[in-house]
Amino acid sequence: MPARSSASRRTVLRGAAAAPVAGLGLTACGAPKGRPAAVPTAPVDLGAESEVARGGATLYRDHNVVVSRGEDGTLKAYSTVCTHAGCPINKLQGTTLVCPCHGSEFDAVTGEVVQAPATEPLTELRVKAANGRIVAGPAA
Repeated sequence: MPARSSASRRTVLRGAAAAPVAGLGLTACGAPKGRPAAVPTAPVDLGAESEVARGGATLYRDHNVVVSRGEDGTLKAYSTVCTHAGCPINKLQGTTLVCPCHGSEFDAVTGEVVQAPATEPLTELRVKAANGRIVAGPAA
């Protein structure tokens, strides 16, 4: 005679119903707790225009923004929220942004992905120099 399972139908159904809920607690791929992955929703003063050298980039962690300056003096700004899993990027090596969650890398001058797992470029932001200050915000 075959052995009978000790799990009742009710026990199995309870387990199945709880499984999707348990998965909702996994946040390892998102922004760290206590620090939302957000970009400016209105123009913000990032700092002195002199902070961004020609051919270089500056990371503004508090605002999740990177600003680069081309050799011709043109400013570009991008959100530093990783397009792979929404983690705020906190490391800039030269002009390469490195995401701490899964190692995606982005070019701070173009916003393009230079190393997966991300496949989408960073979100470009509007940026300008005004009265010697860098101001960035959402693109229209």
